[in-house]
Amino acid sequence: MKSYDFPLDESALPLGEIDFWRELQKKYLEPLKENKEQQEKIADDLRELRNKKLSQVLDFVHVKQSWDVCREVPIIQHEQKPKRGVLCLKFFSCAIVGILVFTLVLLSKTSFLLLITFGNNQTEIICSEHKTTALLGIGFVLVGPSVLLLLKSTWKYIFKSANMPSKKTVFWVLFVEFLVALGAAVLTIVAMPHFDIVTNVMILNSVSILSAVFQVVAECLAKERKQLIMLPACSIFLIVIGYVLFAVNYLVFENSLQIKISVGLAIVGTICVSVNWWENYSTLFDIAFLEDISRDIAQSRNVVCIISSLMRILVTSAVVGAYVPLSGREWKSVKLVFETVVVSLVGIQIASSALCRWFVVVACKMHALRRSFVIPMYLASITIMAVFLVPIVVKIPESNQTCFENLQPNSSDKWLHLLLTDAIRTLNARDIVAQMNIGGLACLGFSALSWWLGLILSTIYIWFLKIQRIERTQDLFVRRMYEGAFLEQSMLLNTRFEIRKKIKEKQSAKETVRVFLCATMWHETYNEMIKIIISMFRLDQYRPKTDKHSDVEFEFHIYFDDAFKDVNNGRHANEYAEILVDVIKEVYTIFSEEDPCIFTQKAALPHQTIINTPYGGRLQYILPKGNLMMVHLKDKKLIRHKKRWSQIMYLYYILGWRLNRQCFKEFEAGKELKSLKEKLKKDRENTYILALDGDTDFQPSAVMLLIDRLKLYPEVGAACGRIHPTGTGPMVWYQKFEYAVGHWLQKTAEHVYGCVLCSPGCFSLFRGAALMDDNVMKRYTTRASEASQYVQYDQGEDRWLCTLLLQQGWRVEYNAASDAYTNAPQDFKEFYNQRRRWGPSTMANTIDLLGSGGLTSERNSSISKLYILYQVISMAASILGPATVCLMISGSFVFIFKMGANVALVLAIVPPTVYLILCFKLKSDTQIKIAAVMSILYAFLMAGTLLSIIGDLVREQTFMTPSGLFLIGMVVLYLITAALHPQEFSLVIYGFLYILCIPSGYLLLAIYSIVNMNNVTWGTRETGRQAKTKAVDAIKKKMMNATCCKCPCLESDDLSEKILPAENIEEREHEFQLQSKTHQTWIEHLQMKSYDFPLDESALPFDEINFWTELQTKYLEPLKENKEQQEKIADDLRELRNKVTFGFFFCNALWLVATFFIQATGDSVSIKIPKMYPNGTHSTAMFSLDPIALMFLLGFALLLLIQFVAMLYHRIYTLIHFVAYAETENKSYRKQSHRSHQIVYSNHQPETYEPDTALCFQNPSTSAII
Repeated sequence: MKSYDFPLDESALPLGEIDFWRELQKKYLEPLKENKEQQEKIADDLRELRNKKLSQVLDFVHVKQSWDVCREVPIIQHEQKPKRGVLCLKFFSCAIVGILVFTLVLLSKTSFLLLITFGNNQTEIICSEHKTTALLGIGFVLVGPSVLLLLKSTWKYIFKSANMPSKKTVFWVLFVEFLVALGAAVLTIVAMPHFDIVTNVMILNSVSILSAVFQVVAECLAKERKQLIMLPACSIFLIVIGYVLFAVNYLVFENSLQIKISVGLAIVGTICVSVNWWENYSTLFDIAFLEDISRDIAQSRNVVCIISSLMRILVTSAVVGAYVPLSGREWKSVKLVFETVVVSLVGIQIASSALCRWFVVVACKMHALRRSFVIPMYLASITIMAVFLVPIVVKIPESNQTCFENLQPNSSDKWLHLLLTDAIRTLNARDIVAQMNIGGLACLGFSALSWWLGLILSTIYIWFLKIQRIERTQDLFVRRMYEGAFLEQSMLLNTRFEIRKKIKEKQSAKETVRVFLCATMWHETYNEMIKIIISMFRLDQYRPKTDKHSDVEFEFHIYFDDAFKDVNNGRHANEYAEILVDVIKEVYTIFSEEDPCIFTQKAALPHQTIINTPYGGRLQYILPKGNLMMVHLKDKKLIRHKKRWSQIMYLYYILGWRLNRQCFKEFEAGKELKSLKEKLKKDRENTYILALDGDTDFQPSAVMLLIDRLKLYPEVGAACGRIHPTGTGPMVWYQKFEYAVGHWLQKTAEHVYGCVLCSPGCFSLFRGAALMDDNVMKRYTTRASEASQYVQYDQGEDRWLCTLLLQQGWRVEYNAASDAYTNAPQDFKEFYNQRRRWGPSTMANTIDLLGSGGLTSERNSSISKLYILYQVISMAASILGPATVCLMISGSFVFIFKMGANVALVLAIVPPTVYLILCFKLKSDTQIKIAAVMSILYAFLMAGTLLSIIGDLVREQTFMTPSGLFLIGMVVLYLITAALHPQEFSLVIYGFLYILCIPSGYLLLAIYSIVNMNNVTWGTRETGRQAKTKAVDAIKKKMMNATCCKCPCLESDDLSEKILPAENIEEREHEFQLQSKTHQTWIEHLQMKSYDFPLDESALPFDEINFWTELQTKYLEPLKENKEQQEKIADDLRELRNKVTFGFFFCNALWLVATFFIQATGDSVSIKIPKMYPNGTHSTAMFSLDPIALMFLLGFALLLLIQFVAMLYHRIYTLIHFVAYAETENKSYRKQSHRSHQIVYSNHQPETYEPDTALCFQNPSTSAII
């Protein structure tokens, strides 16, 4: 009947087929009868088989189900080999720096030698009566570096360190600087103008004489590696031979008394100048006097530099002033020539020398020491001498012009010809050249060669210099500034010699840094948890515990808030804690698997530890490479919960208990108090805490870069990296660009001009000594008791902790190469609630810091009064943000609807005012819904405004309007900024969305945050679900696939049917758990959940139990509910909200009212700006701009320009660090690959990391979890 339109005619089976089915049914397919006893027996046997002989069953099924071996595992990237693009960037950068160093040193030396030749009586470009100009130019070259050093040191003295040196140090510095300045002035001003160009090129190399002597003495006192003494000894011999040949060349073959005097002065002058680098060897001679002075100079470097600069300037001025009249010259014709060629040469020499010195520092920090520093410096003298000898080789005819006043060269070629021919006259005028005296020419040539080789041998130690991945300039060079007349010699001789001598001692005495990674968790999902767990396991693999030579030790801690739930018979770990246990098991399986081949016998996972603690529970894991991971499960009924209290928990556990306990034990054992204090101080300085969120994803390289900052700069208390928001949807896209702009401009400006004000808690490294300093960790435990404290302390705990560090004098830095990824709010409501916490907290902490600005600038050398002023301006701009957006919307109305300015302003103010009133009356969820609708409307308005501005520019046929220049300037600035971040350039796509959301982010969000300031709940992840979520279902699937790493068969859905056809094993096991729940503790519960990753129960030591009990009692006791107190706090918060709201919006109202009245006044107070076309022509039409709008545009443009300059500076040093990282990583990869090949061929055990592998880490910008 159901198929009447598709007829089915009844029929019957043949008798033979009926018999077949009956026999098959009877023999194989007869329905099974239910037998509960038998089923329970089978279930018990299966559990016993699972617990006792699981591996045998897995092996059996492994063979039976070998067809189902595919897995679903997270993609984990481990980049060891550097990418080609990175290597190309490294090579290109080092090549560019090397070329620039070589070019600049040629310009510096050539311009200085031309000034010297201008002072020679044989030259004709400058007439004899104008030679004073050349001498004055030489004097300016000598004092140029001293003037720059004076300015730099004075700035640092005013805004940084102002330590005063002792009288002994002052007298010693004055004596040495007088000697060096006198020698340099006598050599270059008095003696060198009388020599030929070849002698002048090479005689400067002889200033390395005393450095070579000091090296020989140092090697003798060191009593080791005696073979190295030959190089400086040969250098001394060659320089002395050069002096002898130089003296013979002039004393024997020249008859002038003035020449003979100049020879003596030149030799004495070079020896005096060579005293300049005494500090490079002062600590090697074991002379207490020199060691004390060197130590005092290091502590009072700014004042010492000021004194030395002033002495150099005074001595050089005195020599020039005295020598001019003594040589029979006059000053009256100086101005005529000084305005032309000499000024140009002096400017080129000073600028090229300063730039060359900076690029040399860059080359050293980029680990391009040899190819970009040493080789260009060695080749400079030879190249310049070859250039000056070109006229002799190619027979360039000499010019008939004899005086500068008569010269009118009209091309650069003629200028070059005149300069070269004039310089070569100093050589052609000598008798040995005119008469072709072979002996004199040989003396000249061999003296020049001896001096050059002497310089090379005395500085050859630089070739083998070992430097760290990121090196401080003061650790590379002795003096802060170069020598103007001896650029390449001063840079080579200024490189610290002690680094080479003590490199072995430094390696043997290298202190190991201990880093504790502390992640706080609460209601993270499976996908969020697996990110942080994989990141930790990556670090474990990167720095194995078994490596005895490791420079860093890692220990991992996870503090899980609210990890327990109520059950019938007590407290059990909740579903989130169970997910975490399963995630750890899954990741552990992946990282411990060495060979995924299906034919390989899989080892069982090792036993771990589970402990009952006074605060809840603890899981202890020994990771595959030996590092320790602790998961602290917090019970909110036993210990205070929420993020700040979890941070206090691990601060006191790691720094207060783990760090101090060992020293106290040694003190009780009778160890010397002084040594214990030193040990405790070092331990605090070398103990770092990496604060993490439960969803942070990072590579080992990101951690290592932060560690480098703290290891390199002892005054740095915290360092943060570049935070990348992850997720999908428009809200995440908006945050991607917002985070990018904040890091590109704001964070870099704070780092360059002062200190970073907020090191985010999702990825920041803190120094133990800084956290344990006075008024930091102790004050961080303060429980909020006032309304303002609830906002400052608990709504933005990471910013408050940084405020405490800054006020105590510690520096907080930003490292742009250290990338970390964290989940961002993906829906509008969660985003607004997050910023509702961040906004008032930021304002409260900034006001706190600015309120103590005077005291903070005195304590903190990185925070100056100018930086405080910058923050005041930034704070004022933030407060006036809503009014500024209203003015922008008003301008949009004028542009689009062509209405009057005041009418547009009123219309722009009405919607946010209505929303402000509604926020006081409606619930927060309703407020957010209204804000979402208004945000969409404002986005349409902003889109129309942009199109209207573009149309107006087209209609006016010029972009030289205030709105056009502002729009184009903003776009160009952001495009340039993004281009300087090539790996993040794609984020500019989200810039358009960011512009459309400006009213929502800076107007509506500001209103919502201020009005809801009294709401101190967290706002995100506040879900109290007790039932299993979708994440739990996902973890089951993930776990089955992860278990497949050990047994592919477990992915089969019908395995249980083959063994137990009557019922499903999972259902039977669930029934068993329900039956045994009455006597099951939380430990037993987790042990059963992790049956294939055994957790053995253990107990805490008695003294640690006492520690936790005392810590709970003093700081972390659960807060008791007190309705009266809660009502009082709620009233205080509302009162604070009302006061802040009134003040905040009163300031904005003043700004708007002032604009309204100025617009109402008319053209009498407006500023007229003439219309200008792009070709430069003017129109009769005028643009009107009120003073407030102009002040806003100029102020905003000034802030952006300040941040842009800081960004450029920061990007340069980020590039330097990145290239240094690429260089060291490439070397480490080659060494590790070479060792791996050796191990394969020699059948040795797997290698451990050598100390050099500290330089090998993953690419922070390209490695991520997909």
